[in-house]
Amino acid sequence: MKKLLLVFLGLGLFISSFGQADNKKRPSLGVHFFLNDFKTAANLRATGLSGVLQTKEWHKTRNMNSGIALSYLQGLNNNLDFVGTLSGSFVDYPIQGKPLLKEPGFLLEGAATVNLKLLSDKFCFNPFLTAGVGAAKYKGYYSAFLPFGVGAQVRIVNEVYLMLNSQYRVPVTENASYHLYHSLGIAANLSKKKEPVKVVVPPPPPPPSDRDGDGIIDDEDKCPDVKGIASLQGCPDRDGDGITDAEDKCPDVPGLARYQGCPIPDTDKDGINDEVDKCPTVFGVARYQGCPVPDTDGDGVNDEEDKCINEKGPASNFGCPVIDEQVKKRLQIAAKSIFFETGKSKLLSKSFRNLNDIVAIMNENPNFKLAIDGHTDNVGKDEMNQTLSENRAASVKEYLVSKGIDESRVTSTGYGETTPVADNKTATGRAQNRRVEMTLRNY
Repeated sequence: MKKLLLVFLGLGLFISSFGQADNKKRPSLGVHFFLNDFKTAANLRATGLSGVLQTKEWHKTRNMNSGIALSYLQGLNNNLDFVGTLSGSFVDYPIQGKPLLKEPGFLLEGAATVNLKLLSDKFCFNPFLTAGVGAAKYKGYYSAFLPFGVGAQVRIVNEVYLMLNSQYRVPVTENASYHLYHSLGIAANLSKKKEPVKVVVPPPPPPPSDRDGDGIIDDEDKCPDVKGIASLQGCPDRDGDGITDAEDKCPDVPGLARYQGCPIPDTDKDGINDEVDKCPTVFGVARYQGCPVPDTDGDGVNDEEDKCINEKGPASNFGCPVIDEQVKKRLQIAAKSIFFETGKSKLLSKSFRNLNDIVAIMNENPNFKLAIDGHTDNVGKDEMNQTLSENRAASVKEYLVSKGIDESRVTSTGYGETTPVADNKTATGRAQNRRVEMTLRNY
């Protein structure tokens, strides 16, 4: 039953969302004649609706209990009406678990329901579903029930309706009984609908003359035959710089009054106007206030890209002097004559003479930096070869540092077997791959 009520309310909210506010029912009062039917409700509970239809056990109207009800109706929106009903009748009310009293008593019932109308009140015939909550009092017994039903609203005249409704009232507490409730009544609006007050507005005076149609009357327009803007007293300003086109030497480009409407000049076309450009006739950059990036040593490589700003050198060497080829050759000869114990990183003594020559090169050129790269063949595990290459390169670096070369000038890196220079399938190739490479740079 709770699920049915939730579905009913959800359907009502869905349909009501399509209503129009101007058709919502205004507060109305209704008077109704009704009949209570306890016998048919009992048959429905016993045999169900199909059983009642088959046996035609509908209770006769003359055997139902009649009564009078008053109701208050008000529209919640176009398709939902709230209805409060108070009804009274004399019945022998069947209370569950108790015998009939054999004499009628006064049954007072109150219900708060919602009518879900399929149409709005502008239609003459309007069917609806109803559901809600209710309470009853009968000879000192109090109870509560849920009314569910169907009905129809027929508009007789404007805001006067004939109301027909049949409900199945389901008890939810003790001292109550299932019963059918059939009602017929009339409901009418309680007050007259307020008609909108018509305000007669006198015709506006004729507008003042505005020949160019710019919204500025001719008496205040300095350019009455050309569309303009109010801030310039009706004169045009195509570039929007606040200077009228008649006084603007650059009418299509925003500018300044001190340049007669033209923008601040940029003589060298570097995007920095002459007023803030410290080198107005030389193309420059903003970070140097319009001047070009400096080139201290005059080698054609500016200081921001020159790693030797006080020594001339080509751009290919970052502005630093090119290292003499004889020095590079000495380094390569020395690098090829560095030997280690087999499978270890310990230097053999026959390597010292060549390493000392590298020390001499570094001392002769204090601005040089040296990169030492260790390599192995593919014999053994990858991890072991990587570690061996790193340790051998580090051993060379340690030797040079021990001879007085600043550690910051030397880097060592191991590459394991990843960069062979010969085929590892031959002994000669593997020997070539077991090597130490050195690279000099002066930046």
